[in-house]
Amino acid sequence: MKRVAVIGTGQFGQNHARVYAETATVELIAVCDINPQVGQTVAAKYEVPLLTDFRVLIGKVDAVSLATPTISHHEIACELLNAGIAVLVEKPIAVTLAEADKMIETARRNNAVLQIGHLERFNPAVIAATRIATFPRFFEGHRLSVFTPRSLDIDVVMDLMIHDLDVVLSLVKSDVAEIRASGVPILTPKIDIANARIEFANGSIANLTASRVSAERIRKLRFFQPQQYISIDYAAQEASLVGVTYSAEGRPEFENRMLAVECGESLKLEIQSFLAALDGAPVETTGADGRRALALASGIVEKIKEHAERAGVPFVG
Repeated sequence: MKRVAVIGTGQFGQNHARVYAETATVELIAVCDINPQVGQTVAAKYEVPLLTDFRVLIGKVDAVSLATPTISHHEIACELLNAGIAVLVEKPIAVTLAEADKMIETARRNNAVLQIGHLERFNPAVIAATRIATFPRFFEGHRLSVFTPRSLDIDVVMDLMIHDLDVVLSLVKSDVAEIRASGVPILTPKIDIANARIEFANGSIANLTASRVSAERIRKLRFFQPQQYISIDYAAQEASLVGVTYSAEGRPEFENRMLAVECGESLKLEIQSFLAALDGAPVETTGADGRRALALASGIVEKIKEHAERAGVPFVG
């Protein structure tokens, strides 16, 4: 039985602890948080010790979920990976590409599993759509959320848009050729709403909008490929297809159907994948995947800064 722990007991960490506690093949041995007032409630709920120093876990666990603020991902992950401990780190992988590179190299050098928590890759609707993706040419994505006081250490691109960036990158499999982007702060000093237009070297285009200051929650991605249009509703875990084929006489025949989706909790599927990787299965969202998403998100933020400067608007964040 694998021994696991959760570092960081905020909203995401609490869910990781819950899933581990519900998984018969692992033993949740501790939770860790530098704020004992926050961590103690989670520790008591699952009847495990609360640690305030993650280093105490070295030699006592096989794997951890790392759900701390992004600024600490690099330091904590590298120490654990150096000890041969598998790490599932919440997105984004790190603050900078140099930090991401160090994490990836540390995992490689120590033959340790490093998986990035790009949760939407495990969304059953995304899995269903991925199975029929051929050559996606155009994406339209909207990820809108009401304001909540969480993840305010990062902007909306790193917080929300990065989910769609990772899904798009997994489907396009081509280098980024051009980025155009704009965004503004509304309720925080950082970017709260953003739009990005991404053109890939193979000609595919993605137009994505993310907001954490909206009046409603919308999480949808649509993409067009030759003779087909696929729509994904992340929240409802639904995916649909509209397609056209032509008869021998050249008449168009239209198809409109829901894709078969095996609904389930994305986080449970993600953690199952992580645990399988401990036994030798391929890592499904690798450090390299996390780095690509971070690189694209960082490029979008830089373009937003440039756009603000051209407009004569001081950029904050």
